Amino acid sequence: MPTAIAVTSADLALPAQDERTVPAVVLSGLDQRPLDHALAELHGLVESYGHVVVLCSQATPEPVVRRLYTLRALLESDRIALFRPELPPLAVAVLARQLRQLASCDIGPGVLASAGRLLTHYLHAGAVLGSVARLDRVPVGLKAHAKSWVPGSQFAVLAHPEPHLVKVADGATLKGPEFSTWMLTAKGQLQTEWLAGLAEEWNVHGLRETPLPAESERWWGTGRIVEFCSYLGDLSVLYQLVASVRQSVCHWCGIDVIGDRCVFCSATPPVYEPPAPRALEQRAPA
Repeated sequence: MPTAIAVTSADLALPAQDERTVPAVVLSGLDQRPLDHALAELHGLVESYGHVVVLCSQATPEPVVRRLYTLRALLESDRIALFRPELPPLAVAVLARQLRQLASCDIGPGVLASAGRLLTHYLHAGAVLGSVARLDRVPVGLKAHAKSWVPGSQFAVLAHPEPHLVKVADGATLKGPEFSTWMLTAKGQLQTEWLAGLAEEWNVHGLRETPLPAESERWWGTGRIVEFCSYLGDLSVLYQLVASVRQSVCHWCGIDVIGDRCVFCSATPPVYEPPAPRALEQRAPA
């Protein structure tokens, strides 16, 4: 049974990229249901799948996040990983689907969960906004704030991997990936043709569209938005990336991982201090 990849709302469970992509587990309404019901659901997932990786965005309501940590604490389980990357909601959904693709391969749960951190480096996530007045997750200068009050102004913002903001105009662009990707877009209450030009400049394989996640408006500070994310969609490429990274064994829970922290038990490799050199004994001449 593959490791379960869970998300906290249905709009973060994107359609399968291919026939091998495993379905997402949707843990919806965690903060609205009785605690024992949510506890039974998560316990059942652990028993059925062995390990569960839960992804949620930085815009996920705090009551939901607190409930997740409460459930994991009550279950006293080191087989539940909670991953909350510094990515906009659409990119979190893309990352969850990539992990669902990899879940169909012969990858252990620790390596699969650790792959989430690795794959974030290959995502380019941003949005076209009608206003940056309430944008607080990407540095915005006073000039851009002032221009956002001009009717009809639009701004292109790259939130990851390197934050950048430009006013949408002829010749305006954002730095894209140095490798071939697909691009996914999600429209809110904004119309723009600028993204088609950006996709052409980034030389993407294709442009696809999906409904805007509910958390995107909270993350970007406006509903006048078209969110986008470029990503690696080929399973063989994703697998090669993960397989090429050196694996190690978590010294605490014994699971295979990549990187410097186990995502299940949060243990880091122990630091061994080198022994202090022994002082040479001073002997008086005979």
